[in-house]
This record gives sequence, C-alpha cells and structure tokens, in this order.
Amino acid sequence: MAVSPKQKQILILAFFLLIAIIFWNTPIIYPVKLFVVMLHELSHGLMAELFGGDIINIQIDPRIGGYCQYTVPDSFIGRIFIASAGYLGSIFWGTLILFLAIKKSYDRQISLVIGIVLLFLSWFVIKTGEWFGIVMTIGFSGFMLLSYKFLSDEFHDYFLKFIGVVSCLYVVLDIKNDLIDRSGVGSDADSIAEMTGIPSVLIGLIWLGIALLVVYGSLKYAFKSTNE
Repeated sequence: MAVSPKQKQILILAFFLLIAIIFWNTPIIYPVKLFVVMLHELSHGLMAELFGGDIINIQIDPRIGGYCQYTVPDSFIGRIFIASAGYLGSIFWGTLILFLAIKKSYDRQISLVIGIVLLFLSWFVIKTGEWFGIVMTIGFSGFMLLSYKFLSDEFHDYFLKFIGVVSCLYVVLDIKNDLIDRSGVGSDADSIAEMTGIPSVLIGLIWLGIALLVVYGSLKYAFKSTNE
C-alpha cells in the first residue's frame, strides 16, 4: 500500500517525536535544548527592543538555562510583553521552523537564516565573556552555515523537522515544569505575577494553552494543503 505525502510527513514527525522522548536526557537532544534556550532569551531581547529598551547581553548556561539582560522600558504593558516573550517567543520560533519545514521546499535557505540569526545572537553572548555560551552559540551558528553550504537538501528537510519537533516539545514541557510544577522560583511568570497579582500558576496554564494551540493550529494548517 502506497504512503501518501501527508502520511509520510506525519510518520516522520512521529518518528522524531519518539526519538526525542527516548533520548530526551542524552547528548543527542542537549544541543537542541540549548538552541531553544537561545530562542527564549533572544525573544526577550527583541521584545525589549520593540518597546524601546536595549539588549545588554545574553547568557547561555550549561544547565540548559539562560538570561537576557536588557534595559527595562518605562511601560507596564511593555514589561508584561517582555516577560511573556521568552516562552511564547520560543514556541513561535520552534513552530515556525517546523511549519516551514513541512510546507516549503527551501529548507536549505531556512538553515542559512537560522545560522545568521544565531551569529547575531552570539554578539550579545560574547559580551558576557562566558566561554560555554560563546562556544555553543557560535558553534551552532557555524554548523547551520556550513550545512547550508555542504549538506544535502534532504538533510536540511529532516534536520529542520527534528529541531522543530524537539523545540515544540521542550517549550511545552519547560512551561509545565517551570511555571506549573515549580511556581515561585523566580520565573518569567513570577515576574508577571508580581506586577499583576495574577497567580503564576495561572499564567503558566495560559501560556501552556497558547503553546498547545499554536502547535496544533500550525500543524493543522501545514497539513491542510499537503497532497493526500
């Protein structure tokens, strides 16, 4: 029985999801988790810039964490959006990568853009002077740029799907672990809770719901026009 393009895409994503779950706490997934942290911190910084602030530096931690230091704009709404941008921004970028890998045929160019974005990010990581973050950011950027030049279109198609699946899974689990299971530990949701009085657990649940809806809606739309 022949497998349709849509069924093939679903099987590929299911396989990558299975691989991610099996090897979740191994060196295979570790670099992609750090990639999601990079997207998380970059999202904070870009939102701060959007509301009139400036990125000072970005730290990437070997314990799969990070920190974006920025000037805080004099705007209550701005501070809310900046605090929300980490988790929601990283789910947006991860879903966008996955969506484009399913829908479009220029995966190689997407890898090039990711490499350039990470190279831009590395400038702010270099300002911290911390070698782990510098090496990992420039290393991931260099890998994406070299793969654009030397690796096949098929590699880019599969690799982008893989990091898209892992990114979405990691953000969803990260929201659950950091904001629902362990509230009150100084997370982004705790910052919003201090500003608004809304319990951080509720904020985490809202972010989790948004993340799941974004992933579901994007995949549904991506597969909608895929040939049966």
